[in-house]
Amino acid sequence: MRWDAQALMPPPAGAAADGASPALLPLAGLVRSVTTPEFAGITFHEVTAKSVLNKVPAGSRMPFEWTINPYRGCSHACVYCFARKTHTYLDFDAGQDFDSQVVVKVNAAEVLRKELAKPSWGRHQVALGTNTDPYQRAEGRYRLMPGIITALAESGTPLSILTKGTLLARDIPLLKSVATQVPVGLGISLAMTNEALSEAIEPGTPGPRARLKLVSRLREAGLPCGVMAMPILPWLTDGDEALDSLFSSLAAAGATGVTAGALYLKPGGTREWFMKWIAAHHPELAGRYGRLYGAGSYASKEYRAWLGGRIRYFKARHGFSDSSGFSHRDLDDPRNEEAEYPAGIIPAGIPPAAADTPTPATQATLF
Repeated sequence: MRWDAQALMPPPAGAAADGASPALLPLAGLVRSVTTPEFAGITFHEVTAKSVLNKVPAGSRMPFEWTINPYRGCSHACVYCFARKTHTYLDFDAGQDFDSQVVVKVNAAEVLRKELAKPSWGRHQVALGTNTDPYQRAEGRYRLMPGIITALAESGTPLSILTKGTLLARDIPLLKSVATQVPVGLGISLAMTNEALSEAIEPGTPGPRARLKLVSRLREAGLPCGVMAMPILPWLTDGDEALDSLFSSLAAAGATGVTAGALYLKPGGTREWFMKWIAAHHPELAGRYGRLYGAGSYASKEYRAWLGGRIRYFKARHGFSDSSGFSHRDLDDPRNEEAEYPAGIIPAGIPPAAADTPTPATQATLF
């Protein structure tokens, strides 16, 4: 069936060609809300954005100053996603709504070109994938990323992309071409090799094998590819066998660098949703997680020290010689944790003004 026929609120008779209609939800710029059998259980809310470039707050320690998120909400449905709370700003809930109510900025490329054309634009690096995944399944329908990538490159703006989505492979030819014009950084998020666990806890994502293949394809294309191995899950993916499998697989795939870190449970969305999942799927761990995290967002100092040591060991064992790249390594005050983005994600030639990774709390404000 045609996509247009699935609109929950189709354009009224005699409407303008762009199909603007009264808002189904109180979303600024809402054009229509759409469902389709191709994306069962997901509603897409198409909006026209007034701006797509987001300024990173001062003091965030991010190694970039600007971000773009063409989608809000994410069908990857990762139980642990730190960005869940941002959906409550839209009057959606941080649980099921985050996974199934996806806001699409349909005019993102058009608006971006206008913003980049302003004399004030300084051509600072722009990061994509800081809040929700730009290559989630919806991108196969809406195809926003080619226009965004092209607009950035044509304006002389360096860019980086972080994703779990193997749909990125579609744009490899474009990225190879763009990399001859501006610095490009690419990163894949992958923190486990257990296919069954991945299917359970991040059910909307391509599995680990598919993402490892994507790392290899990017490297074979001559493109960089760092890996964000986050989150490492206490008692589920932090054992020696799991870590050895992860880092050996990343080395075999040709990853240019790896940053790893422990699960972060931000209250107000992520913590509650994750603990509900643990209670349902691993009830034997519910109490242990409660004790490990207490009432906060971070695992205990002792656990983070132990995990940091294991990660450094396995990184060295598999040729990732740089001992840095462990998130939450500031054990005395995890709110100020520091970590370097892995080689490959930050575009080559970009001054490392802040090689520190953003705290998840800061990341979640960038939408």
